[in-house]
Amino acid sequence: MTVTQWIVLAVLQGVTEFLPISSSAHLILPSQLLGWVDQGLAFDVAVHVGSLLAVILYFRKTIVQLALHFCLSLIKKKHDSGLARQGWFIIIATIPAVIVGYLAEGFIETSLRSILVIAVTTTLFGLVLWWADAKASQHRNLEQLTWKDALLIGMAQAFALIPGTSRSGITMTAGLMLGLNKVDTARFSFLLSIPLIMAAGLLKTIELIQTPSAFDIQALMVGSVISFVSAFACIMLFLKWIERSGFLPFVIYRLFLGAVLFFVYFS
Repeated sequence: MTVTQWIVLAVLQGVTEFLPISSSAHLILPSQLLGWVDQGLAFDVAVHVGSLLAVILYFRKTIVQLALHFCLSLIKKKHDSGLARQGWFIIIATIPAVIVGYLAEGFIETSLRSILVIAVTTTLFGLVLWWADAKASQHRNLEQLTWKDALLIGMAQAFALIPGTSRSGITMTAGLMLGLNKVDTARFSFLLSIPLIMAAGLLKTIELIQTPSAFDIQALMVGSVISFVSAFACIMLFLKWIERSGFLPFVIYRLFLGAVLFFVYFS
């Protein structure tokens, strides 16, 4: 890859990992539309590490509190604390995607990473996000989340394994449908990304170890740093934006992207 490609792909990963527009779609599209060479597993791992470090750093205080209260709930055999319950809910919401990912990884990799699939999911789930945003009651916060809510958000997150769906987009959509306010549904979505990005990174690392190949250490370092910076900025700005605005700009972008992809596929 060229330096330009390092930068573009790292920024795409960092920004789209947390915006409701699908990171997997944007990492697939450069090779599909521009003929770029595949970035390879090592680069994928590097940019995912950058995104992971960004979300951990941004929510570091919350993560420490969640971990502490979660551990206390194990020791005391109860979890009536709001923070302990949120920790349990993150685990519950992660399970469906882990199960579906384990069972369907081969099919997804071989059959669903196409422009047509991305065009359909980008458009379809963009419209669902628009509907959820328009109908959102926002009468609940994270303190009022239940284990059933967490499971439903987790089941929605499993759909994000299909390229173009957007993990953050589908989990925020589910949160809005359940009545969560926009800021809390975004915060829960970002916290929920941590175990999933860690799991995906671990699987990619194992695969990389099993199929060793030459890689450019400079590209990995640059990609990781740029992904970290862009992801951190994205989280900070998005939370400020969503507090006073809605999801309509992201819906419009998804519909535009879907239209372009349909045109490319059928032309």
